[in-house]
Amino acid sequence: MRAALAIAVLLAACSGEPDPATTPARDPDASAEGQAGPIISIRSDPETSAVPAWRAPDVPVDAGNLAQRKQEAAAALEADELFGEADDAIPLYLALREHAPADADVATGLERALGAVLQHGDAALAAIDDDRAALRRAQEIAAVAREVAPEREAVVEYLARVERADAAQQANRSGERALNARKIVVAGGKGAVAHFREALRLRPGDARAMQGLAAAESALIRQAELAANQDDYAAAEDWLAKAAKVRPDMDTAADARERIARQRASRVGNLRDLGLAALTREDLDAARRHLATLLRIAPAGDPAAVELRRQIELASHYGLFRPGQAFTEALDRGGRGPEMVVIPHGAFRMGAADDEADARDSERPSRNIRFDRGLAVSRNEITVGEFRRFVTATGYEARATRRGHSTVYDERSGSLVRRSGVDWRSDYAGKPAGDQLPVVHVSAQDAAAYAEWLSEQTGHEYRLPSEAEFEYMLRAGSQSRFPWGDGAPPAGAGNFTGALDESPGGRHWRNAFKGYGDDAWGPARVGSYSANAYRLHDLAGNVSEWVADCWHDSYRRAPVDGQAWINPGCADKVVRGGSWASSPEQTRSAWRLGSDRDTTNARVGFRVVRQI
Repeated sequence: MRAALAIAVLLAACSGEPDPATTPARDPDASAEGQAGPIISIRSDPETSAVPAWRAPDVPVDAGNLAQRKQEAAAALEADELFGEADDAIPLYLALREHAPADADVATGLERALGAVLQHGDAALAAIDDDRAALRRAQEIAAVAREVAPEREAVVEYLARVERADAAQQANRSGERALNARKIVVAGGKGAVAHFREALRLRPGDARAMQGLAAAESALIRQAELAANQDDYAAAEDWLAKAAKVRPDMDTAADARERIARQRASRVGNLRDLGLAALTREDLDAARRHLATLLRIAPAGDPAAVELRRQIELASHYGLFRPGQAFTEALDRGGRGPEMVVIPHGAFRMGAADDEADARDSERPSRNIRFDRGLAVSRNEITVGEFRRFVTATGYEARATRRGHSTVYDERSGSLVRRSGVDWRSDYAGKPAGDQLPVVHVSAQDAAAYAEWLSEQTGHEYRLPSEAEFEYMLRAGSQSRFPWGDGAPPAGAGNFTGALDESPGGRHWRNAFKGYGDDAWGPARVGSYSANAYRLHDLAGNVSEWVADCWHDSYRRAPVDGQAWINPGCADKVVRGGSWASSPEQTRSAWRLGSDRDTTNARVGFRVVRQI
């Protein structure tokens, strides 16, 4: 059709704009949003230039050429050559109508030409989605129809359709500009989404508007992804919520939400793994940094966050260990060290209460002690067999061995007496001791030497407990007079002086727990009686134990952190815990005794602790 060709040529000549397919528009503010280039290319539409009013070319008609002009008009109409040139149908019929207004053939031909041109206009409107010049053609045809029959109902309706289509394209261009300016959803209906929806209201199904909404949705999703990449999942969810409203009938935003949720879950799991890996290196600071990030991005109550927080809490108090854990460590020269148990961190009140019966001034003033770190404690008192391994490996000579005597229980007199030839290899009566008995006849220095050897053999710090540590593990959460309460011990609680106990020679204790018996006279095999709440045996009985502290007459000016109170070169050390021969008064949780560090006898042994 020559009319269509003419319009296309005219549009190409008048546009003066580059092809957007090769020269995309640029948003000067795009870099401020951290995104290079426009979100969507704004089409260089031909309709951006105003369509001038159409005026029919001057076609001369007179009586002499009337019949010829009618034939020319009919032929042009038949050939669908409607208005582009002077010899097309509509210019000819308009000239004929001017010359012969009553001519029925002319009226009929012009009506047919008008109907044909309106059909072309509707075809152009229908092609807007695929043809950038279609709207301009429709507008050109509107100008022709307005000139031919402005009041005709069909023309009025067509003009309205063209106006709506033009308004829709204007809305699309506004939406594209807003989109490139990152004004996607703006209050007051000025954002890109509002413009594209307006275009769809004016022209349902408009492909450009639907493309614009898809681009707006994509831009919002991209913002969500960028936020997620920065671990800002709250912002990501806000962006996704906005995206979900753009095209609610589509699954795009829901798919993006699932994708970001998977990314978030992966990130959370990775942070947990990084935190746990840091804990294996004992790098608490790194683990806490990973936890802080995890808590910021994980949903409330997320199992990964709960797990890492718990592991950090445990590591801060127990290192690589766990409360209640039992373990032994390999010795450098073969064999294994004593069985250790990790006791929990916590706090207690150390010393005797003001109203405690039989308490002494040396056990006061009572004070609060807190241990922020757990501690590994030998489950049992160090045995003869364990001490033998130390002596055999090192050639160490214990104090009683060097001086040739120690203090033992004498059955005939019922008292403790000095006897030659007794050392750590002897039992309470001076006879050879079994390997599972607690070692006795050892001095405080002998006990410390054994702990130092364990440290050398294992590469970890072993030592004697501080006095505060001993009372903490002895009480095991109690604050009563005795570890088990205030009366006689329950059956099987330990090796104490019980009124029912009887020596091999038939002796009985004069000062003992009434109604109690433990079937032992002298130290029993370690672990023979019930463990306390910390899974430790024999702290209150069996044998008393050396601790690391020097003796002081009271707790005034004592360390408040539970560390051993040591004066360099002190001669007297502290003994804690009751023994098989201790009176009930000496079995109290707060009881303490000062003794020369070189003392050895049948009542005192020791246990060790390990730093964790």
